[in-house]
Order: sequence, then structure tokens, then C-alpha cells
Amino acid sequence: MTLTSVRTISLILLLTLCSVPGRAAEPVAAVRSSSAKVGEPAPTFKVEAVAGVEIKSVSLEDYRGKWLVLFFYPADFSFICPTEITGFNKELDRFKKLNAEVLGGSVDSKYAHLAWIKRGDLGELKYPLFSDMKKEMAEHYGILDAKEGVALRGLFIIDPNGVVQYQVVHNLSVGRSVEEVLRVLEGLQTANLCPLNWKPGQKTMSR
Repeated sequence: MTLTSVRTISLILLLTLCSVPGRAAEPVAAVRSSSAKVGEPAPTFKVEAVAGVEIKSVSLEDYRGKWLVLFFYPADFSFICPTEITGFNKELDRFKKLNAEVLGGSVDSKYAHLAWIKRGDLGELKYPLFSDMKKEMAEHYGILDAKEGVALRGLFIIDPNGVVQYQVVHNLSVGRSVEEVLRVLEGLQTANLCPLNWKPGQKTMSR
């Protein structure tokens, strides 16, 4: 092989290596474009979850035909998170009366969820806790805190057709309001205009 041939091959290899970062950026852009947005279809998911003391698979498609309150919390065995998990559990019947299901989860493993439940910290939990260990679900919903390696307190209301109708994201230190989620859910279900501080049972505005 001549010196010219060697130099030509080396140049081709160098150009190929230099082009890799540009190619790698494409999937990142795709992930960002699939982030949850109000008024658009919710990012699909299929993950393992702990229901009671059993491990099962759950997907967005499982909730088709019902409203879904999907929420992320930062970590198992923490301080604020159990107050939210048990808070939604306490009001679960109110959600069910509105044809809504609740699904919570974090980037912890299914075994961590199971150990936490069996320890008794969460009482008798009546809805599943999903495991997003690969952090893909949190990333697709746009609430992954890459620095801390956990999900922010993101909550999404998804309608029976799989469209995101509401989203709220809190930083790690502030818990959410179950009453506010119920208020918004009922407001969305009126299909009318709900003014400032509207509460269920009050008059709405016609479109």
C-alpha cells in the first residue's frame, strides 16, 4: 500500500469520526420533540409497575377510554413523596367517580417500590407505582432532572383519547395539591370555560 493510499484512508476515517457528534444529536432532538405538550397526544409508555404487592406491565393504552392522572415523584424512601402518594390514594374514590385512574412512579426500581410498600410507609396503596429505571419516560415527558438523576414533580391529566389536557411541574421541595388536581379535572370535564378560582358546582361560561 502506497503512502498516498494510507493518507487517503486516514483522512476518510478522521472525517467519519468527526461526523459522529452531528449524527448523535439527531435522537436527542427527536426525544425533545416528543415531550408532553398540552393539546397533543401524550408520549406513549410501557413500563413495569407494582400494584399491591404484584409486579405487572402498564402502558398508556391500558387507560384508553378513561381519564388518567399521571404523576412523577423524585424518590422512594423520602420525605415529601409519601405524603403525595398517600394523599392521592386517600382520594382515589373521588377520581374514580370522575372516570379517572391514578398512576404514579419514579426512576426507582420495581423492587425498591415493593420494599417501600411492604415496609408499610404507604399503607394499603390502591393504584400502581411505575418504575422508570431507564429514565426514558421522565425524559419523554420533559421532567427529567439530569443533574440530580431523578424526575421532577411532574403531573399530567390525559383525556380518554390519550391527549394531554393539563400539566404542572414542581421543583423537588414542594408537594402538589390533590384538591387542585380534582378541581382542574372536573373543570376539563365540563367542556365549558371555567373562570378564575372556579370550583366544582359553580357556574361556567358557555363557549
